[in-house]
Order: sequence, then structure tokens, then C-alpha cells
Amino acid sequence: MAQRAAMWIVLGVLGYGGFRGYRIWQEIERYPARQFQHDARAVEVRIPRGTSLPGVLSLLVDHEVLSERDAMYFKVFVLQKGAANRITAGLHRVSTDMTPTALLEELVRAPAAPEVRVTIPEGWNMLQVATALGKIGFGEPRDIVATMRDPKVLERLDVEGTSLEGYLFPDTYRFDLNAGVEMALRRMVQRHRAVFDELHRKYRASAVETERRLGWGPKDLVTLASIVEKETGAKSERPRIAGVFYNRLRFASFVPKLLQTDPTIIYGCTVPETKSKACQSFEGRIRRVHLRDKENVYNTYTHEGLPPGPIANPGRAALTAVMVPEAHRYLYFVSKNDGTHIFSKSVTEHEANVDRYQRGG
Repeated sequence: MAQRAAMWIVLGVLGYGGFRGYRIWQEIERYPARQFQHDARAVEVRIPRGTSLPGVLSLLVDHEVLSERDAMYFKVFVLQKGAANRITAGLHRVSTDMTPTALLEELVRAPAAPEVRVTIPEGWNMLQVATALGKIGFGEPRDIVATMRDPKVLERLDVEGTSLEGYLFPDTYRFDLNAGVEMALRRMVQRHRAVFDELHRKYRASAVETERRLGWGPKDLVTLASIVEKETGAKSERPRIAGVFYNRLRFASFVPKLLQTDPTIIYGCTVPETKSKACQSFEGRIRRVHLRDKENVYNTYTHEGLPPGPIANPGRAALTAVMVPEAHRYLYFVSKNDGTHIFSKSVTEHEANVDRYQRGG
């Protein structure tokens, strides 16, 4: 009796196992055509370039296309199809009632190249440019800034310095999001280089003479152009302001050779990765502690000559101004609070202008 009972138990277990196996096999057979959900909801999922399969699954879960359980089964399905490396970057339009087969077909389909339009104004710094590129779909601004500072990217784009600051030419662009942010940055650098080279050829005699007298190269011209760009929004004033800075650097009577321009302090307190102790208390307004700050290498009140690099991205007018500056003997200028400036040749005259326009005298 015991043996017969044991036999029936074994047969029962085998039968149950066979039944379970059959049910599992049926589930596997039906899985590719089974809907994830019954309610249809359209969802847009943007897959960044280089995203791994786990990253794709995480995005699908975050967008509530798949549940955590569905994601596990779908991963097996994708691997079984050998499609893990065929999922394409870009914008995918999916639906919550898709089947695994339909979802995979959409994920491996190359999305149409979406073109996005963006305008970069003259005088924006790299943080502002990164924010604009982030808003149109190129990713997090902090990651874009990291790309702008990446030594390998700088080498590939043949840019001298520690970042792309100064070389992201202000213009209106149409970018392909699928091409990635480095390609967008390349386009901007190429545009800068094309404009710079065009102007340098056009004003060669003046530009070369300036470079010779001051021992400058192209980076120095771009650096001064970025300062001129930040000092005035009036295009007609730019050559005159460029002339003021050149006079401060060239005139033997003007010592020390301090450019004394506020935008360089602001840049040093906001954009570089490493900031001075005084800059850590900067809240948007320059105070005496910032004017006296020697630790801020961009502070042109305490450091002679040009700052280490550009402080913004100059446009055509500012680049032209530093290549063909206005010839005069002005050494100072002060804002008239209407978008323009008044210029002077002496400290006495300058102080009188400051009293008149800035101190309410």
C-alpha cells in the first residue's frame, strides 16, 4: 500500500509539473502578443545616446509604460531577440497598450531626426548657453557644461584653454538632437572660427599690428572681444571701448596696466569651477571685498592685463571692434544710464563724470 501511495504521489507531482510547464510554455508563446496594459495612453520617451538596456527599461518604468514586473519579462524578451544593442537613441512615441513585439519594434526603429531651433544671444557665457541647449533637449545643463570643459573635446575641436568659453558663436541654429551635444558645440565653434578668420583676413593689417605690439594671439583677441561685448550693448561704442582698453595696455603713462572692468569680476565669481573665498559670498552685486580680491584670477582690478580667458561669447561686432579699434586717447568711460557711456582722458575728468552720472552730483 505504501509503495502504491508513493507511486501516486510521484505521478501527481510529475503531472502537476508537466501542467505547470505547459502553462509556462503557453505564457511564453503568448507573451509577444500580450498587451502590457488595457488602457491606451500615448507616451513620449526620449532615449539619450549611449543608454544601456537597463537604462532604457528604467525610462519605460519611469514613464509608466512598463511595471517593474513587466520590465523584467521584457528584458528577457529583448535579450532573447538579440536586440539589446539595436535600441536607438532619440524620441520614441509609444503607448501603454502596446505588446512586447510592438514596443520592441518601436525602440529599434530609428526615429526621424528632430531638428530644434535655438538662438544664442551675444554676450552669453557658457552656463547660459548650456541652459539653453538643455531646454531644447540636449540633456542636463551640468552635463553639457562638463562637455564644454572636457579636455578631450577641447582637443578634438582645437580650442585653446580650459573650456569652450568665447568660442560658442552667438547665432540662431538648427540642431539635430540625435547627433548629440558635442556635434552642436562643434557647429558653434566652427561658426566662431569662420567669422573670426573672415574678420582677421578683412582687417589683417590692424589685427596683426595689435598682436605684434602686445605679443598676442587669437585667444587674446577673443578674450578682449568678450570684455567689450559685456561692457556695452551699443554696437557703435564697441570700437571706442576697445580703444580704451588698448590705451590702458599700451600707454607708458598708464600704470599699473589694470583694465578695471566689472564683468570680469562677475565672471570669476559665477562661472569657474573653483572660486575665491570672496566670490563665495557674491550675491550678484560687486562689493569692496570683490574689488580687492586678488584670489579671483579674473579680477582686472587686482591683476594686470587680460584675464586668463574669455568671459563670454562675443559676436561679430565685438570681434570687429578689437581688430579695428577706434584711435583716440581716452582712458576711462562711465555709464550714462541710458545704455551708452561718456569717455574721458584723465582721472579728474573721469571722476567728474562719475559724480554727474553715478553719484547723483
